[in-house]
Amino acid sequence: MARFFEIVELSNGDIALRRADDQDGDALVSIHFSDDAKASLQAHHMDIARVMLEAGVRKVGELSGMEVERDDFDTPEYQQRLH
Repeated sequence: MARFFEIVELSNGDIALRRADDQDGDALVSIHFSDDAKASLQAHHMDIARVMLEAGVRKVGELSGMEVERDDFDTPEYQQRLH
């Protein structure tokens, strides 16, 4: 596992988790919210996805005996889009 992860919003609107040191590589995991879900979340879909992804990475760390800290995630304060 990479030491640091990055959570980004892709050009198609999906939220993705990737290794921070592998910006050209494929996402490790991606989350797709429907338009209805995005509307009901009122622009908080990025926050919801971040919590979901952090929980998953923490569980993987727990199962593998690695400790995952909040600082292991790089989440820009603005919404980053990849093109």
